[in-house]
Amino acid sequence: MTNTTKLCSSKPIVTVNGQFPGPTIVAREDDTVLIKVVNHVKYNVSIHWHGVRQLRTGWADGPAYITQCPIQPRQNYLYNFTLTGQRGTLWWHAHILWLRATVHGAIVILPKLGVPYPFPKPYKEKTIVLGEWWKSDVEQLINEATKNGTAPNASDAHTINGHSGPISNCPSQSGYGLPVRPGKTYMLRIINAALNEELFFKIAGHKLTVVEVDAVYTKPYKTDTVLIAPGQTTNVLLTANANTGSKYMVAATTFMDAPISFDNVTATATLHYIGHTVSSSKKTVLASLPQPNATLVSSKFIKSLRSLNSREYPATVPTTVDHSLFFTVGLGANPCPSCNNGIRLVAGINNVTFTMPETALLQAHYFNISHVFTDDFPAKPSNPYNYTAPVDQSVNAATMTAVGDCVSVPAYDVSGFGLVLRPYLRFGNHLIGRFGGPVDDDTCLDAAES
Repeated sequence: MTNTTKLCSSKPIVTVNGQFPGPTIVAREDDTVLIKVVNHVKYNVSIHWHGVRQLRTGWADGPAYITQCPIQPRQNYLYNFTLTGQRGTLWWHAHILWLRATVHGAIVILPKLGVPYPFPKPYKEKTIVLGEWWKSDVEQLINEATKNGTAPNASDAHTINGHSGPISNCPSQSGYGLPVRPGKTYMLRIINAALNEELFFKIAGHKLTVVEVDAVYTKPYKTDTVLIAPGQTTNVLLTANANTGSKYMVAATTFMDAPISFDNVTATATLHYIGHTVSSSKKTVLASLPQPNATLVSSKFIKSLRSLNSREYPATVPTTVDHSLFFTVGLGANPCPSCNNGIRLVAGINNVTFTMPETALLQAHYFNISHVFTDDFPAKPSNPYNYTAPVDQSVNAATMTAVGDCVSVPAYDVSGFGLVLRPYLRFGNHLIGRFGGPVDDDTCLDAAES
């Protein structure tokens, strides 16, 4: 545990090696990585390597009670996996309780030796971790929410590399500083480690060129605002085009276009130009930020992303569909005598919600233990209803590819909160379509438009 002061108050937090955010893991494509995790805290712990393709190393993936039993206090576990065919930015985080609020860090996968980036080599690379901060203890917070059957409270602030910057009720709070030299190009490896919120990221007076998302190279796309979902990573090129001594605001703020509570505190940092002669009299240029419900800004960014689809990095997409799955993602209510109003909100897919097992699922699979899980998850909802009803139900659809087969997955958000743009993640595969309504075509899209 590390005692930490932020937002003018202190609390102990769980950290890795005393750092928040945690240490960055740097390796190269096809490297084998061995990481020993020793648990010195009172909580059970597991670490998930977010986005790493665990090929025949599922036991190293990290979700507690799914691929492994958690690491108990005073115990340790050796994670062993290979970064096969991957290069770019990913991240790691705790995968039990809400410990990942403070237990997280970057994974930087460099190309193989002698293999260049598919874009001009940057002068330097910087890692930018966006997060959320609660003044209260996050484990008490989620336990109370579970007990009451309600959603947990929104965070008190956002952070950029662990710093919120000055805020109204704590103007003395420091912010992160990003030094750059005039005329140089930098690559920013941006990670959204927030638990709940999609974030807009912006640097005043500068354009950012997106070159990679979730460790997959993209066609270069120039923008002044990046949208990044929880758990997502985005690499951008930043050209420092101002004079020595200039200062510009860096900001991360919430995107939320649904009528639910969220953290509306903007995290700020400072991009400052360094050199031989530095004037400290220049004022910081402020950023003009999108409104929290700027759906058009969000949609424009998402629709502009394309796979690089080059000869070296092709987007190999099947042309026929082998399996068609229909997923509806939403909220339901389970009876709960101890909860407020006698119900507990639960998330579900196709009318099925998750119950934490007592035996890890991979363990049950490996040892052929019965009555832990079944393999009959429904390919469509067992209780059909109007998925596209106006006002209180919303629609998203995505078509994803799966290893070996082409799988068409229309995914509908029916949470009842109105239209909410939600990420649908299938790590290690190319997103080949994004839609705002039903998908009727059973064919996969052309790879050039992926």
